[in-house]
Amino acid sequence: MTEHTGRSPSRPTGYSRVTLSRIMTAVDVNLYGTVHGGVIMKFIDDVAGAAAARHSGGTAVTASIDEIVFAEPLRVGDLVHAFAQVNWTGHTSMEVGVRLVAERWDQVPESEPVVVATAYLVFVAVDAEGKPRPLPAVVPDSPQNEGRWREAEIRREHRLARREAIQRHRNHKH
Repeated sequence: MTEHTGRSPSRPTGYSRVTLSRIMTAVDVNLYGTVHGGVIMKFIDDVAGAAAARHSGGTAVTASIDEIVFAEPLRVGDLVHAFAQVNWTGHTSMEVGVRLVAERWDQVPESEPVVVATAYLVFVAVDAEGKPRPLPAVVPDSPQNEGRWREAEIRREHRLARREAIQRHRNHKH
């Protein structure tokens, strides 16, 4: 794990954890009778934003959505729980991981919730003028969260390498 020095006090992963829940309604449905992907994306961004704001102690804005995987469709009546936490921090940016699980309204009460989506988003802590500001380091508080930290660093390296490769390509065009 990368050491962070000269910043505000660090916070354990658990400090940022947020859970939001809602029931999917007919307003959320697409033409195919399942919940629209955009509704799910907004719900993911909402819970990730809450976790980012909690960790940073102020305003944090979405910088990018690294990945969203839609694993199972959502339907009207499903009770959906969105779990989010900060997995990794840089100086002003952080990765937030999100997992959505659904309780199917038409399943027996003993049935296990279904994972319907996962996502990784990058947020930047900003001040009142919208300029990036330093944020507390996140300290993994379990072996599982230590693994999430390391995987977040891999995703960050890939984002930076992709950005650099695209920039090189654009600079070499005629």
